[in-house]
Amino acid sequence: MLIALHKPYGVLSQFTPEPGSAWKTLAQLGSAPFAAGPRLPARVYPLGRLDADSEGLLLLSDETSLATHLLDPRHGHPREYWACVERVPTTEAMQSLAAGVRLPDHACLPCVVQRLDPALTTALPPRNPPVRFRKNVPDAWLSLTLTEGKNRQVRRMTAAVGHPTLRLFRMRIGRLTLSAIGLLHRPGAWVELTPAQRSDAFSE
Repeated sequence: MLIALHKPYGVLSQFTPEPGSAWKTLAQLGSAPFAAGPRLPARVYPLGRLDADSEGLLLLSDETSLATHLLDPRHGHPREYWACVERVPTTEAMQSLAAGVRLPDHACLPCVVQRLDPALTTALPPRNPPVRFRKNVPDAWLSLTLTEGKNRQVRRMTAAVGHPTLRLFRMRIGRLTLSAIGLLHRPGAWVELTPAQRSDAFSE
């Protein structure tokens, strides 16, 4: 079984709570304060992770072999993120992101970066709670497509070039998009993938 979930903001990519944490868990999806719906099946686990303060596409499975295949950087599975960042990045900042930012503990691989038309981002569901924008500080949306997944990588990359991330949304894994499976406007909802959709998720 391979499941695609639209992980909402404020939810850990795990079923057990963190001691002292106010974040919700995957086990709580399907009941208040989230939209009513079926609970995730027993014995599935996340393939990779999205931080609690990030949103979007998360895969879960009960097939242990899938985790190795999806997460191994040698396979180069692309993951596309939409990031709302403070201020409008310069050409130099965009080039630095694309070339691969050097972080204190990791040299990031090159990635594909582009500015997003603001009209595209109106398709995203509103975040709850809303993002706190700074008055008189402009923002911009970027699309970043990575083939690796280090801890808080996108946030650390944009911060390293002077543009902190305000909202982060994973739109795509492989060729599989939230829009294509009808989950973009349904935070907390999930579907079991068909064979064709599984193939899209594992495309390189």
